[in-house]
Amino acid sequence: MNGDILFLAHRSPFPPDRGDRIRSWNVLKALAKLARVHLVAFGDDEPETYGALLDICETARLIPHRRSKMGAMLRAVGSGRPASVEMFADDELAHEVTRVMARERISLIYAFSGQMAQYVPPELGSARFLMDFVDVDSEKFAGYARTHGLLSSFANGFEAKRLRAFEASVAQRADLCLFVSEAEADLFCRVHGAAGGSVAALENGVDLEHFNPARGLREVGAGIGPLIVFTGQMDYPPNVDAVTSFANEVLPLIQARQGDARFAIVGRAPTARVEALAQLPGVIVTGEVPDTRPWLAAAAVVVAPLRIARGVQNKVLEAMAMAKPVVASPEAAEGIEACHGQDLLVASSAAAQADAVLSLLHNPERRAALGRSARAAVMARYSWAAKMEPLAGLAFPRDA
Repeated sequence: MNGDILFLAHRSPFPPDRGDRIRSWNVLKALAKLARVHLVAFGDDEPETYGALLDICETARLIPHRRSKMGAMLRAVGSGRPASVEMFADDELAHEVTRVMARERISLIYAFSGQMAQYVPPELGSARFLMDFVDVDSEKFAGYARTHGLLSSFANGFEAKRLRAFEASVAQRADLCLFVSEAEADLFCRVHGAAGGSVAALENGVDLEHFNPARGLREVGAGIGPLIVFTGQMDYPPNVDAVTSFANEVLPLIQARQGDARFAIVGRAPTARVEALAQLPGVIVTGEVPDTRPWLAAAAVVVAPLRIARGVQNKVLEAMAMAKPVVASPEAAEGIEACHGQDLLVASSAAAQADAVLSLLHNPERRAALGRSARAAVMARYSWAAKMEPLAGLAFPRDA
């Protein structure tokens, strides 16, 4: 009989309305089928959230996130730890972990996102420690350092260096390090060499019933001209960079040959930089919407032109599940098992992305065929049930 599970998360898994929450929610549900789960996470104390969590967890405690970015950066200077780790340092959450460990018979600690490794007790006894890094965060910051201005590049490069050391130390403690794709797992091994600990991929899936083109959806995006759609959290720097470069560099090339083409940026918390894009011809910035599916349904083409991307992009899987043709950058397509050219189109430069989008806008039959193939690909490979099936053996191996 398995002992209890302590699940640590840097953000409440519910509601599953953004990439990290979608993954943590599905992992949490899968773990709850194996043993009693005690959740400790950062989040707001709302009855609806607690109700959903307690439907699957034995206990759940959400701690308000109080640390500011500036405060985290100042603490990092003194502590020598990464600022992104200091951002989630909290005494109240640490005390709650101590109470759960003392009160319950914990046989597995599942830490979701590297920031939560700081709460795993140094002495675990017979308990296993699974570290779900999801992505190699140090390489994400290294990517920022290569693409930002001088001062920002220096700060991001410094953060990448500290994160590499932190990731290596966590890997030495963990029984198993999990990543969202084989590509991320391989990258971690290349970056850290013999850092210690085992490494495995636990891939993301997609809710094929929820993202189903056969479901009746309200109409959105009315207007003249075909709609090109991007979905995502719009204060997330890689998304901001992606839509800014597409609106300024790719869309004009498209509109030169398809003058009525429109670009909809769909997602919550758009930054001032994103909101300013609405001043460009044909650009729509929606802000938060109750449901992204109507926008996907209205799209002629969905784009994912990310220049910095880690792991498997949920936005790409969701669009494919909705039977939409997708034009993705190589970075956004990495880690997705699909036949390039048949299930989705991959294009790197602004000119190549414009050509790929135009080839679909000008050929409705190809759009429909690519969309059908995309849905078939995710149905065959990306159901959440199938992707979470290995978790039981990873969490509680028979020879452990």
